[in-house]
Amino acid sequence: MRLPSLAALTLAMCLPVTVHADEVGKIGVDWVGNDILIEAIADPEVEGVTCHIAYFDRSVIDRLSKGNWFEDPSNASISCRQTGPISIGDIDRSEDGEDVFRTSRSIIFKSLRIKRIFDKKNQTLIYLAHAAELTDGSAKMSMSTVPLYNSGASD
Repeated sequence: MRLPSLAALTLAMCLPVTVHADEVGKIGVDWVGNDILIEAIADPEVEGVTCHIAYFDRSVIDRLSKGNWFEDPSNASISCRQTGPISIGDIDRSEDGEDVFRTSRSIIFKSLRIKRIFDKKNQTLIYLAHAAELTDGSAKMSMSTVPLYNSGASD
């Protein structure tokens, strides 16, 4: 089995998932301009589900004072809810699920992702916000679920 090259892995991590996030809130947390951003992300394959994700956005002053210019923290919080009639499109139903959203948290080596997993037995969509790093794994994650039992969704 041939393993992909480092260049191919780096390129794959940089490719965007084409989902638009709308900023719906911005909370200042200190005097140097660090903020918590709150964005709404509609699931592109599941009509009627919207996720809200909150994450830390470092200011220029914070970047200059700490010397780590090109990286934001990986921490995030997620909450997903039914925001209309649910209609499931062609989604990955494997236990690995699929990326719904991805944004870079450093120049090339770290991203913040939202992954969707379909729990068929419990008729539930699971959304997991987590950090993906090329060199080191991260245990920073947050999870939200959307039950389908009242939505009329089919398996």
